[in-house]
Amino acid sequence: MKNTFFKLVALVMMVAIAASCTSKYPGFKKSDSGLYYKLYKVGTDTVKPKVKDWVTMEYKLVVTSKGKDSTFIDSKKSQQGPLRMKLPASDYKGDIYEGMRMLAAGDSGAFIVNADSLFKKTFRQAARPKYIDSNSVARFTIHMISINSSEALQKKEKETLGKFLADNKITTAPQVSGLYYVEEAEGKGIKIDSGCQVIYNVKISLLDGKKVFGQDSMKFIYGKRPDMTGFLEGIKMMKKGGKARLILPSQLAFGENGYREIAPYTTIIYDVQVLDVKSKADYEKQEAAEKKKAEMKKTAAKNAEKGLLQKYLKDNKISAKPTTSGLYFIEKVKGTGPQVQKGSKIQVQYTGTLLNGKKFDSSRDHGGKALDVEVGKGNVIKGWEEGLLHMSKGGKAILICPSTIAYGEQEMGGIPPYSTLVFDIEVVEVK
Repeated sequence: MKNTFFKLVALVMMVAIAASCTSKYPGFKKSDSGLYYKLYKVGTDTVKPKVKDWVTMEYKLVVTSKGKDSTFIDSKKSQQGPLRMKLPASDYKGDIYEGMRMLAAGDSGAFIVNADSLFKKTFRQAARPKYIDSNSVARFTIHMISINSSEALQKKEKETLGKFLADNKITTAPQVSGLYYVEEAEGKGIKIDSGCQVIYNVKISLLDGKKVFGQDSMKFIYGKRPDMTGFLEGIKMMKKGGKARLILPSQLAFGENGYREIAPYTTIIYDVQVLDVKSKADYEKQEAAEKKKAEMKKTAAKNAEKGLLQKYLKDNKISAKPTTSGLYFIEKVKGTGPQVQKGSKIQVQYTGTLLNGKKFDSSRDHGGKALDVEVGKGNVIKGWEEGLLHMSKGGKAILICPSTIAYGEQEMGGIPPYSTLVFDIEVVEVK
């Protein structure tokens, strides 16, 4: 949990030079441990957080360089919003966790910490960035929204669940595990067991009705995919055509840590409809048949590629000879700028099509932004690596790349296995 708070902080700090530390921070007090702090808004609550308490807060990081303040993180403006975390013990005297423990709910404060200690002890980095010296500092501003002990959260969950059951007139007794299994439609067929393929619709929501996830026709092999124990227990009680509501107390769901918008110690609901169940034997038989079919399709494509390429060359009156690798390089416009070489950093506009003319990708479909390529690094297909070396800045060419220098037997999005690819390329920059 210690890394949760600082994960984003560490990233942005790596590209920022913190202000050089002076001996004076106007308006700040210094704790016995050496932490500089300023409490500038104090709430009415007096209870401060303890180690292992759950806290929710808004936070901001400001770094100062050459006398200028720059805000690098502001949770009020981020998509994630306020941070929720389990407060850990201090890593060292005067660290930011000590500052958090000074704040009751409703309090705000600013804290100045030593960057060297922050990187080595809190961020757990072997060394601080070379552009941050041992005297550099970072300033955090924190507004504490709420503080809860694990015991308080567990008590709240129990009360909330009890009210939900009463309001919805659910009288079903829980399973030994604590799962509430509420059957809405009885299914028929085989029992779900290890190795079965299950196809189902699901909606996951909180007790207040807020939907957090939903998807139809999901598939998984029971026993092979890790999932919440409450879901696995509940779906095992179902059959094809069955519908049920699975109410999972937190110990069967995300537990004390929560997950994204799901707070710690939160009961969640799975509304599940089982569409189909295949036995292990039937599923494996189906998989084998589909695999054989796919292999036959690949073999057919491999055998047909050469003939389709020759037809394409003939239909388009292309007389160019292939290179040793099989590449057909057809220059349209000779470049007048620097020649592309291994190690060149270039920008390319391109459109890729199959031999039947179907477009599968184009840089112009991505806002018109040219593709950055470092030639010789293996980040593009072999046909490109070879073809680009024949070009210069401003040059335009057609690259016809058989599958041996493209994606081979792999299926890549809209590109079938053993496909010859045609690229219309323009080199717009060479560095």
